[in-house]
Amino acid sequence: MLPLRLRHRLRQTWAKWVLVLLSLLPFAYLCAGVFWDTLGPNPAESLIRSSGDWTLRFLCITLLITPLRVSTQWPEWLLFRRSLGLLTFFYACVHALCYSLFDMSLAWDDIAKDIVKRPFIAVGLAGFVLLTLLAASSFNAAVKAMGAKRWRQLHRAVYGIALLAILHFFWMRATKRNFDEVWLYAGILGVLLGFRVVHFTKRSLWKVS
Repeated sequence: MLPLRLRHRLRQTWAKWVLVLLSLLPFAYLCAGVFWDTLGPNPAESLIRSSGDWTLRFLCITLLITPLRVSTQWPEWLLFRRSLGLLTFFYACVHALCYSLFDMSLAWDDIAKDIVKRPFIAVGLAGFVLLTLLAASSFNAAVKAMGAKRWRQLHRAVYGIALLAILHFFWMRATKRNFDEVWLYAGILGVLLGFRVVHFTKRSLWKVS
């Protein structure tokens, strides 16, 4: 019989791998769509839009961890936050790659001009840069190097990333005047971020008192 602590760690590892494998199913679906040519008349646009949608969805799921932990009083939810954050970054990378490769053919001069010409591309780039910083500093070595306080301050950039993601989505949809999904994601992120702000404020007031 394995020791209780070892069994607990094995269950945690197993749960994380299940989470990662399930989270990669949308990516596998997109890859299958490319292979079987089932992405519709404009595969490039389908890849760009779908990968962007999944980036937003995983951002929402990642931000859901804190409300779940607080409301259920189950700290084990935090075990999945890093993996979900990295999966958000993964889909953001896929989104950026699809745009750069399929829409712009890796023509970096044209990409630079597109960033200046179209504000929603510039906003998306800003959000991607911030998300890259969070992903690069998500490991234990980075926490030790930066110190817990500065690390927490940096990772509050997730609020800015959420706002930039919604603004990117809004401006992208503005050309077709189709905002239904924009308001849906804005509402979800607004509730999740609002919960975090209220929770952080309560904790700060409690410490002061």
